[in-house]
Amino acid sequence: MKKRDLGTAVLALLIIWQLASWAVNKQILPGPVLVLQAFFAELGNGLAGHFLVSMWRVLASMFLAVVLAAPAGLALGQSQRLNRLISPIIYLLYPIPKVVLVPIILLFFGIGDLPKIIIIFLILFFQILVLVRDSAANIEPKTILSVRSLGAGRRALFRYVYFPATLSPILTALRQSVGTAVAVLYIAELFATQKGLGYYIYLNGNTLFNYPAMYAGVVAMSLLGLGMYFAVDWLERRLCPWKFVN
Repeated sequence: MKKRDLGTAVLALLIIWQLASWAVNKQILPGPVLVLQAFFAELGNGLAGHFLVSMWRVLASMFLAVVLAAPAGLALGQSQRLNRLISPIIYLLYPIPKVVLVPIILLFFGIGDLPKIIIIFLILFFQILVLVRDSAANIEPKTILSVRSLGAGRRALFRYVYFPATLSPILTALRQSVGTAVAVLYIAELFATQKGLGYYIYLNGNTLFNYPAMYAGVVAMSLLGLGMYFAVDWLERRLCPWKFVN
């Protein structure tokens, strides 16, 4: 996406937001100028700290998901027998909306960062697992045989065949999951915590009725999601340059 196109989209959204604010003409929908003023004012009033807590939870979840799901997906993709054994379990668990597990996870793991990280991890884990498994299984056998004919062992196969073939699916899964992960983070941060953007938004909107501050929290959570999305996009361009060769 070009910077000019992104700037045009942001400008269009701000105009629509302002028009909607004028049309509603109520405190529950302040205009973008008022919200941006509240955003910068609230950064030194706790918003920055809540943002960092939420960002830590998302980054930790992404790291754990990649570290655990990618090797598992490679193992399933390379072994038809193991895949036949594990796939029924995956297909049973994958479609379950992970947000419904929030109360259960909180009961088992209590308060703090851990249950929030686990919830987001579960969302990312299955998407990465399935995409990596399918990518590893679809590698042409002749490609593997040609590399083995050159004397490559398991380590060389992983470095020159499996890793390049599955790196892009890992990043694709992360990009697809960012929006869902941030949405679930908001729900998770409504329970048993006093830190995070979800808590900040709910506190200002439903308890303090400070609507500009509430929307400032929404803007901060949107920036978190956008930042994660563009970071993954940047990583893909750096690590998978062959996808962008014209």
